[in-house]
Amino acid sequence: MINPHLTVNQNGHLMIGGCDTVELAKKFGTPLYVIDEQQVRENCRLFKDSIEKNYKKGMVVFASKALNCLEMCRIVKQEGLGLDVVSGGELYTAIKAGFPSEHIFFHGNNKTTDELEMALEENVGRIIVDNIFELEELDELARKMNKTAKIMFRIKPGIDAHTHDFIRTGQIDSKFGFALENGEAFDAVRRAAALQNVKLMGLHCHIGSQIFDNRPFVEAAEVMLNFYLKIKKELGLTLEDLNLGGGFGIKYVEQDDPVGYDQFMGSVSDVVHDFCSKNDMDIPRMLIEPGRSIVGPAGLTLYTVGAVKEIKDVRNYVTIDGGMTDNPRYALYKSAYTIMIANKADQPADYTATVAGKCCESGDLIQEGAQMAKPEKGDILAVLATGAYNYSMASNYNRIPRPAMVMVKDGQAREIIRRESYEDLIRNDI
Repeated sequence: MINPHLTVNQNGHLMIGGCDTVELAKKFGTPLYVIDEQQVRENCRLFKDSIEKNYKKGMVVFASKALNCLEMCRIVKQEGLGLDVVSGGELYTAIKAGFPSEHIFFHGNNKTTDELEMALEENVGRIIVDNIFELEELDELARKMNKTAKIMFRIKPGIDAHTHDFIRTGQIDSKFGFALENGEAFDAVRRAAALQNVKLMGLHCHIGSQIFDNRPFVEAAEVMLNFYLKIKKELGLTLEDLNLGGGFGIKYVEQDDPVGYDQFMGSVSDVVHDFCSKNDMDIPRMLIEPGRSIVGPAGLTLYTVGAVKEIKDVRNYVTIDGGMTDNPRYALYKSAYTIMIANKADQPADYTATVAGKCCESGDLIQEGAQMAKPEKGDILAVLATGAYNYSMASNYNRIPRPAMVMVKDGQAREIIRRESYEDLIRNDI
């Protein structure tokens, strides 16, 4: 099975976190997001143990855009990780969950004035500044609020991560951050050093998502360290933090072959230690931002099969009671997924079909050419590895309520996000 944490019981039903997915569907309804709490915690610990093994100073920062809700923030806090937020809404959720603000890192390429004020008021640990306009506004806001903003700059290291164009972020032609090639990053550092109400703590880069090769991370570390050396030599500044972002790939389908997280960390650690030793530099506090790799494999989504349409010599369609409103990733990226019929998990996956959602859109598909056991109306269909960027990207298109989410552990399930009602849909209508 693609995920060793998943099992099949004596009834041939798919199990997650000791819970029968068919029974979960009966109790909580479908569509239903299901998250394996133990797997989330194990993934947090894998990263935390790895960074502690490789660096004297370091922090794992969960990229909460992958899955931001009160319970996820609480778990990340309990596991001793930092938290990356990218909006006022994510920050608000973190604060309401009791997350320590000094361990919050606030990202975003166009933070509003209200969001910057909120970050300053809450004394977040780092504000990752994306452009010179934000730097100047933040300095002025901090002055008015009698604060000193601890900042990092987002840098474009010019690394090709060999991933989908929409999720490549490290190249010069990107809406994110300061470029190295044209000198704007160095100018920004020099400008920040002259300001009174910001303190530059370090630099951040992120080269993309769903990366299976550790070489881009190694190259990014080398580029960033050379920039640190240039800053030290030419401006006399020693920066405390270096955040190399996230983007570690996970296994969505059998052919995916992600590198072990310890291999990622070890390869980068070798470069960092060697470079700093040769150039008489202190090793900065090293930060990474896994998101998908912590919560993605730990989740799945359950649906109820409606019609099964077999169009002779064309294709078979399996329609479900969800779709692009709860998982838009196939419509956006043609993302690959593993599909299972949860109540026939012990049967051979010898039926080929396109899984179609219920939205009034031809492109509302979850997967094409998927292999599964032969489906029938009323079956429970499971889409694996949907813990990341599914609930986070869900919408109410066609006025479809967003699904509930349950957390499972040791055979027990608890609801952590209620299913939206029709009344919820009109709550803000006037």
